Amino acid sequence: MAVFSRRILIAAALVAGALVPACGGGDSDQNGQAETPPPVASPEDFPKPQGRTLAQLWNEYGAGGPVLSPSVSQLTSGRNRFGFGLFDRARAQIADAPAAVYVAPAGQGAARGPFPARYESLAVEPQFQSRSVSDDPDSAKTVYVADIPFERPGRYEVLGMARLDDRLVTAASAGGPLQVVGRDRVPGVGDPAPRTNTPTEASVGGNLEQIDTRVPPSTMHETNFADVVGKKPVILLFATPALCQSRVCGPVVDIAEQVKARHEGEAEFIHMEIFNNNRVEQGYRPQVQEWNLPTEPWVFAIDRNGRIAARIEGAFSARELEAALKKATRG
Repeated sequence: MAVFSRRILIAAALVAGALVPACGGGDSDQNGQAETPPPVASPEDFPKPQGRTLAQLWNEYGAGGPVLSPSVSQLTSGRNRFGFGLFDRARAQIADAPAAVYVAPAGQGAARGPFPARYESLAVEPQFQSRSVSDDPDSAKTVYVADIPFERPGRYEVLGMARLDDRLVTAASAGGPLQVVGRDRVPGVGDPAPRTNTPTEASVGGNLEQIDTRVPPSTMHETNFADVVGKKPVILLFATPALCQSRVCGPVVDIAEQVKARHEGEAEFIHMEIFNNNRVEQGYRPQVQEWNLPTEPWVFAIDRNGRIAARIEGAFSARELEAALKKATRG
C-alpha cells in the first residue's frame, strides 16, 4: 500500500461513521439558498503541482486537515462531475471554504490539478421541504462539485485542498483510491433509457407508503415510466428518503418537487424507491437492478426520443437539476 493511501485510511478513521456524502451544512434563507455561500474558488487560489506528488502536497500544506468524502462512485474516462463533502475532526461538515481537488494515478506519478470546486446548496423553499428532511438534523444541506477529467481508466488517488482561516490545508479522501473505467454499466448520456415499469399511485390503490418512504409521499407517482418514455421528456429519480445511507435522498426528492413545480408541464417527474417493500434486507427493487445502479440516489433526464440527456449520481442542487431538465427538453 502506498504511503499516501495509508494516510488516507488514518484520516478516514478520525471521522468513522460520519462520512456520508454532503450531509450537514449551514442555514438557508426563505428562498432556499445558503445565507453565506463560500467565495467562488478559482485555479489561481491553489498551488500548481509543478511535478509534485499528492504526498508532497499533503506534507507541504498541512496534514491533519479536514477529510474529503466523495459522494460519487461511478467515474469514467473523460470529464466527470465529482461531488464531495468536507468534514472536520468534530465530524461537522465544512461548507463555507473555497476548495479544490487534485488527482494522481494510485501509488505513483505527479499530481494533476487544481480542479476548483463549486458550492451547491441542497436547500429548498419551505413549502417543498418534507418532514423527512426537517426532522433529520443530519440530512444534507450542501455539496461541493468539481469537474475532473480522467485521461484513461485506472485507479486514482484524490486529495482535497481548502482555504481555512486564510491558510491552505489539505483534505485526505476517505476510503481507497477512485476506480475509473472506460464505461460503466449505468445507462449514460446518449443511451436509450431502459423501458422500465414503475409503480404508480393507482397501481397500489392509493397507498403511497408502499412505494415512497418520504413523509409526506412525493407527488411523483402519477405515471408509469414505461408509458411515457419516448413520448415526452422525463425526470426519473431513484431515491429512498427514509433508508438512504448517504442522507442525501430526502433533500434531492425535495429538490425534485420544487423543480417540478417551477417547470410544470415541461416533463414528467417520476420518483422510484430503492428497496423491495421499502426494507433494506429484501434487496433492490427490479427497477434499480434493470438500471444497474450500485448506489443511491441517481437522477436521469430523458428526452422525448427516450434517450438519456443527463445523469447525476449522489447529491445535486435545484440549479443542477434544472440544467439537466433543460438538456432533456431542448429541441
